[in-house]
Amino acid sequence: MRALTPSAKGLLIAFEGLDQSGKQTQAERLKAALEARGRRAVLLDFPAYETPIGKEIGAGLQGQRAYGPDTMQLLYVANRYEKKPQIEGLLAEGVVVICDRYLASSVAYGEAHGLDGAWLRDAQKYLPPPDLTILLDIAPETAAGRKTSNRDKYERDLALLSRVRESYRRQAEASNWLRLDGERPKDAVAGDVLNAVTDRL
Repeated sequence: MRALTPSAKGLLIAFEGLDQSGKQTQAERLKAALEARGRRAVLLDFPAYETPIGKEIGAGLQGQRAYGPDTMQLLYVANRYEKKPQIEGLLAEGVVVICDRYLASSVAYGEAHGLDGAWLRDAQKYLPPPDLTILLDIAPETAAGRKTSNRDKYERDLALLSRVRESYRRQAEASNWLRLDGERPKDAVAGDVLNAVTDRL
């Protein structure tokens, strides 16, 4: 068991996947497991709805704004830049920062709407890059079945979610990704997540 030392490096872990894929559950379990091993960990959720830009995102998702897909993705990106100073500060202190959604979400949902993935990656190039991105891969039908009410406009569109999943799978071919079957029991997924993160500590 590794204890926190002053020289412990910060680590940025991002969970990605469709809604209801288990991102929040696994992020919380990872945080608890790391803290039990003596590592300080902080969980950040994106979008961060409490910020001014986050409030605009919420309004767009609920149909209160007529934002197009490009505007929505720029808002998502800007929302992450709002948190950039906090993320950089935590990493400098040796904290493990765990994000429920991060850079890849804009690429996945943007590409699903016909936007240029390279443009979306370029817009985020000054954000701290993840050390590891974990894709919890589930079928769109599974996502819909796990949440049957209060779904936003993205969550109701199964064709869109299929394209999002395809983008995530393409992105997950990169070396700093881990693609896991999110249809499996939570404990099995959590074990794989912890092993992958421990290897990078």
